[in-house]
Amino acid sequence: MSLTLYFHPLASFCWKALIALYENDTPFTPKLVDLGNPAERAALLKLWPIGKFPVLQDDARGEIVPESTIVIEYLDRHYPGHQRLIPGDADRALQTRLRERFYDLYVHLPMQKIMLDRLRPDGKQDPHGVEDARTQLRTSYVVIEQQMTGRPWAMGDDFSLADCAAAPSLFYGSMALPFGDHEKNLAAYFERLKARPSFARVLKEAEPYFNMVPKER
Repeated sequence: MSLTLYFHPLASFCWKALIALYENDTPFTPKLVDLGNPAERAALLKLWPIGKFPVLQDDARGEIVPESTIVIEYLDRHYPGHQRLIPGDADRALQTRLRERFYDLYVHLPMQKIMLDRLRPDGKQDPHGVEDARTQLRTSYVVIEQQMTGRPWAMGDDFSLADCAAAPSLFYGSMALPFGDHEKNLAAYFERLKARPSFARVLKEAEPYFNMVPKER
């Protein structure tokens, strides 16, 4: 087994890569990294000096692949399965990447701002930044509600890279800022994502760690 994924089971960007791996039953060795452990952190930094996960190590090809989007692109190119996550058509592939970027930049990042602020000590919170993040999430939810009219997945009938990005973004996003009652297409899409076997497996494996998720104060 040549592939090893360095990850943490609560890390949202790691979920994105895990969904892609599970979607195609791609064989790999999971390597859980505790950044609080100096030896494990040092080992990760040796692979990727930025020190963030996921990082994919491919012994067969002698490659170290960081960043969730690039990991999925790499898998789709070098270890393709029955579910191609990036369309072969260049224009549709571009639209898929655009949709994936939307979820990472305009759902995932503001969600992280809100969730990580909950970990800050008293007096060190950033209420202005959090409110800006909430505003961005509200806008993004409106866009997704419109996009998901009459389609099962982000790009239509086929599960793709965009859905791998949407799943963790919306899971934690719904904790940071719950969906509104009028966002029925968004809510229905989220339920489909949770029921997808690849994401359901990710959630099941993360369950023992959910007590570590920061709660709203």
